[in-house]
Amino acid sequence: MAQYKWFKTKHKGLRYREHPTRKHGIRKDRFYQYRLMMDGKSVQESFGWESEWMKADPESRKKRSFEAHCVQMTENLRDARRMGEGPASLKERRQRAEDKRQKKARQALTFNDLWEKDYLPQAKADRGENALIREESIYNLWIKPVIGKKPMPEIAPVHMEKIKSTMRTEKKAARSIQYALAIVRQAFNHAKRRDLFKGDNPVKKVRIPSEDNRRTRFLSREEADALLKQIKSVSPDVHDQALVSLQTGMRAGEIFSLTWGAVDLDDGYFTLKNTKNGKTRVAYMTPQVKEVIRQRQPENAQPDALVFPGRGGVKIVQVSETFNRAVDKLKLNEGVTDKRDKVVFHTLRHTFASWLVMNGTDLYVVKELLGHSDFKMTSRYAHLGENTLQAAVNGLGASLIPQVEEQEAEESGAEIIELARAE
Repeated sequence: MAQYKWFKTKHKGLRYREHPTRKHGIRKDRFYQYRLMMDGKSVQESFGWESEWMKADPESRKKRSFEAHCVQMTENLRDARRMGEGPASLKERRQRAEDKRQKKARQALTFNDLWEKDYLPQAKADRGENALIREESIYNLWIKPVIGKKPMPEIAPVHMEKIKSTMRTEKKAARSIQYALAIVRQAFNHAKRRDLFKGDNPVKKVRIPSEDNRRTRFLSREEADALLKQIKSVSPDVHDQALVSLQTGMRAGEIFSLTWGAVDLDDGYFTLKNTKNGKTRVAYMTPQVKEVIRQRQPENAQPDALVFPGRGGVKIVQVSETFNRAVDKLKLNEGVTDKRDKVVFHTLRHTFASWLVMNGTDLYVVKELLGHSDFKMTSRYAHLGENTLQAAVNGLGASLIPQVEEQEAEESGAEIIELARAE
């Protein structure tokens, strides 16, 4: 480490050293330092370089020298230590100044600033862009108009109520309102973790609307066969997409994002990345799915090429109307008023899960195959396995009958022997 020569000033405890090459004005740049004794120990307070101090505010700092500034600072620090008021060291002084700056920045930070500059970029890095499409849509439609321009500290539960009432007026489902409030809650929690906001999360004091709008409709084998047949007569591509969803449980977005690099035909599975919950999972192929994919595979399939490309090779962003027209033609939604009971493309995923459960598959296995992050989401299928559960108990009971009879016979034999002895 280089050894510097220190020069004393006429002020007690204040000294400086010169930069070996850099100049400030007509003389070499100076680095000032203050040394003092505190609690029997030598303490050093560094004020920094004169040139850097001048850069920070050149106009106002022309009125006095850096040395005069350092003298004033040392006197302030001495007074603070003597009186026990205010920062007693430069480190403490700088920390207070930084806290003040951060507080001012937090007070000026709007929700939209947080969303665009910090929350969204981090969320995309953690979960992938595909996972945030719906989140961004809900933010732009319902959240941004209400609190986008508001500074974070000014956002209160009343604004959450405004988001709720606006969405209710537009006949949005309770689940959509829950989602919107969850987005706000996540953003505030993110801001607190990053020390961008201090205070209570406004969503905490709001009653979250509850309604079970989960789809439970699933297709019978006959309905599924008829639907696939009808779709295939119009569009083989949509037929293949529907078959993959029906027999693997993949979501539409996962199918549309599927690339050849994620396909393993030898072992019969897809590797799904950037899924809805942000986790990678495997979807296994049935023989039918494997054959469909094998027929679609080009000779020199590029790993990043889409398995189901849209026109021009771009990614499909929504389910084809061919599917909905096939549903209408078969009258699968005729007379159905509750949207939870309507057949949509997502019904194929529910059908996959329902058939597994009715076939005796353990619910935890179904959870993993569907990629559910929470078992509560899978538990909706529990009632479909009641017959399987009853059969399991009956089977257990049947296996115990011989043992019970044997035990009864043994007990009866023992009783006869005891009676014979008594006689």
